[in-house]
Amino acid sequence: MSYDTIIIGAGLSGLAAGIRLAYYDRKVCIVEKHYTIGGLNSFYRLRGRDHDVGLHAVTNYAEPGTKTGPLSKLLRQLRLKWEDFSLCPQIESSIAFPDRLLRFTNDFDFFRSQVHEQFPAQCDNFERLLAMIGEHDELHLSNETASARKVLGETISDPVLIDMLFCPLMFYGSPTVGDMDFSQFVIMFKALFEQGFGRPQRGVRLILKNLVNHFRQNGGELKLRCGVKRIIEDNGRAVGVELESGEILEGKKVLSSAGSAETFRLCGHVPEQFATDNPPGEISYAETIFSLDCEPADIDHRQTIVFYNDSDVFRYEPPSEPCDVHSGIICSPNNFDYGDEKLDEGRVRITALASPDYWLNLSDDAYYPAKEEWCGKIVESAIRFMPDFRSHVVDTDMFTPRTITKFTGHLNGAVYGAPNKLRDGRTHLENLYLCGTDQGFLGIIGSMLSGITIANLHLLR
Repeated sequence: MSYDTIIIGAGLSGLAAGIRLAYYDRKVCIVEKHYTIGGLNSFYRLRGRDHDVGLHAVTNYAEPGTKTGPLSKLLRQLRLKWEDFSLCPQIESSIAFPDRLLRFTNDFDFFRSQVHEQFPAQCDNFERLLAMIGEHDELHLSNETASARKVLGETISDPVLIDMLFCPLMFYGSPTVGDMDFSQFVIMFKALFEQGFGRPQRGVRLILKNLVNHFRQNGGELKLRCGVKRIIEDNGRAVGVELESGEILEGKKVLSSAGSAETFRLCGHVPEQFATDNPPGEISYAETIFSLDCEPADIDHRQTIVFYNDSDVFRYEPPSEPCDVHSGIICSPNNFDYGDEKLDEGRVRITALASPDYWLNLSDDAYYPAKEEWCGKIVESAIRFMPDFRSHVVDTDMFTPRTITKFTGHLNGAVYGAPNKLRDGRTHLENLYLCGTDQGFLGIIGSMLSGITIANLHLLR
């Protein structure tokens, strides 16, 4: 079979790129190695319960009908309706350090007032940072990498405020140990604080279902259980893919959402310097999911998301222990404003940094007892920052870097991919492009905008 574009991976960025191309009558095929779609933002069913993977919240929230911002742009580019996402706003989230609490909603002025109240000596410095963020063109594809730690260290003089700002932004989008690229910092700052969180009442399934329907209705082809064995090259050009089944698909262009290092492993010869400059990431997570016999609000937990850290210094790195129980994310999917609707049961999700080396190298016999042990330790850590919900738990699941690697192919279970991003999507091969995590736009909305951006820049010309 021959196509205008073959897309590797049916995650959000691959689906968005596919829709964009299909609208312009390009013959497009998305190949996905697994039995379901979504990649890092997928779903699964276990013991009669439906669970989202990765979706704590959709960032870049906007009210229906908003004319500006990333979500509005995304819907226009894909010709989707607001109800195709049906986002319900968060109630309230927070960043919790030992002696400081910064609360935030989807009203940015509230967060700004919180910073001024908790850090009165930093008011002018924080306003200077906001001015820098407002002037920075974070989406420009030619931006050079710059240390956000350096920029903030030159702007804000209180290290606790710096780490409190970094904590949610790193947890939600940094592939870099202890730091972020400043453009990525700006993207995530706007996404979380200026625009905020939302969630479909039915979870990520609604978004994925509508994306796939749009793709197919416009003539796109989706092949599940079709892993790519290699990218076929001819004189420095990508000309198709060979599937693990041995089937050959010819393509004028190939777009990969698999990640840079993962994509290069599918190629023949990769220039040594190119491979050296683009190593795989190291940041991964373990996530615990608890089903409850009550709403979280019934035990006085009303926060949508809590980003917590038990010291004034926030460390963002692969832990020496199997999981880092000093910091984490508590998410309660029930605590969005669904109006009169309710979820089918109470849910709490707790996420912690995890060691890829530990989890990827465990034997099967040791793996499951280790999950049970560290699930308990993660909960012990989290209940310092929320009410103890353990007596209300009716079901539990947990996934680790091993799970992430198995179902996404990301080396090291690296959720946010490689630290070095290929912003313009170009690779060492002509007609082979990257979108998604390692192109540089992160988050649910960002990943879809990545697919759209690369489709517009390279695949519609």
